[in-house]
Amino acid sequence: MARIIFADDDPIVGAIVQKTLLDAGHAVGVVENGETALAAISRRRPDLLILDITMPGMTGSEVLDRVRRDPELWDLPVLMLTGRRSQSDEDIAIRAGATDYLRKPFDPDQLIVMVEALVRQGETKGPPGTAPRRSI
Repeated sequence: MARIIFADDDPIVGAIVQKTLLDAGHAVGVVENGETALAAISRRRPDLLILDITMPGMTGSEVLDRVRRDPELWDLPVLMLTGRRSQSDEDIAIRAGATDYLRKPFDPDQLIVMVEALVRQGETKGPPGTAPRRSI
């Protein structure tokens, strides 16, 4: 079971993602904006952060930038789950540090596969000289 934070200002998408991942055995916290996402991950580091790009206030891209600059969070896997559909949007997100990118509307089974791969990847990474992180 992985601990996941999902930030999206659309409550319907939030409910779908939460149910999909809960049914797959993961713990999922859903927040409505970037500021709340940063507060949640600073209180307790999740195994995965999922961000929509377009949110009011702090965007998902801004959250991603802050995560990648934070010495405690720089290696946190981040999946961008967004309605931005162009290849250039995806390229920009990946260059900015997103671990992976999934377009809305999405196939729930594909989301589960991606999440589980990113969580496994995150378990084996970590700062040099540290033991791999494990989900609790």
